[in-house]
Amino acid sequence: MKIPSDGKLLRIFIGESDKWQGKPLYQEIIRIAREKKMAGATAVKGFMGFGCKSHMHTSKLLRLSEDLPVIIEIVDSDDKVSEFIGALDEMVREGLITTEKINVIMYCSQSTLRA
Repeated sequence: MKIPSDGKLLRIFIGESDKWQGKPLYQEIIRIAREKKMAGATAVKGFMGFGCKSHMHTSKLLRLSEDLPVIIEIVDSDDKVSEFIGALDEMVREGLITTEKINVIMYCSQSTLRA
């Protein structure tokens, strides 16, 4: 898969306990990104954070450790990221979604390096 050097980074901030149709939201967002053949997606769990309600979520407080922050990063072309954002409208009820322009330096697997 080829993506232009001028790409776009989509960043989605949600909670670990957020669900979509009974499944973890972060898992479903990445599944759909793969189905739509996005260039790449990664979910990262944070150990501390807060959002628009200013509730602290941290692994240090046992009672709040069930809803740690999750950041999903998806990289692709501007057009594909913009299209993907439409799929998120219905799925993400609370959180933050951002985009930023990026410069893709390298996008390949080891098998393509050998060719």
